[in-house]
Amino acid sequence: MDIRIFKKKDGGVVQLIGKEEMKEWPIELPLLFIEYIRNKQLDSYGSAKKEVEKYLDEIMGDVAIPRLVSVLEGDDNEKIILALTSIEEISRKDVDMAKPIKKYLTDLLKKNNKQIVKLAQAISKNFANAERKKDLAQKRKIMREKEKSFLEGKISGEEYAKARKEYLTLKE
Repeated sequence: MDIRIFKKKDGGVVQLIGKEEMKEWPIELPLLFIEYIRNKQLDSYGSAKKEVEKYLDEIMGDVAIPRLVSVLEGDDNEKIILALTSIEEISRKDVDMAKPIKKYLTDLLKKNNKQIVKLAQAISKNFANAERKKDLAQKRKIMREKEKSFLEGKISGEEYAKARKEYLTLKE
């Protein structure tokens, strides 16, 4: 088994699967692995963090992206559908994990296969929904600040009403 070992200053080690082993995985799995490690594990790696990040970049460049691109830009609709089905499911649960595919969606939406287009549209919709949620959270925070300022008498009723209207428009 191909394993990469990273030593931490405190004497501990971090073990990650090797690139050669990942070449046997389904095409979307290396991307998921990279995103999972970056989002959920990386901070716990302490002094090995920089080395692990460098290794994840290597995986992205040497294994994950080339394999994904070869399938998504290829002509085998079955492989494309299989990959997109997995990625769509992932994007529903955690859209950040599916980010690497975002730049390929435009080309996939132009394909002649209805199922590929449908999956690409679903993934695009998941990205749009995530962006909207992020915007709403930001507007909600601003609205709370405006409300607080209004109650303290720092802003006029007109300013508050205008901010409230903008917030409600975005919310719809």
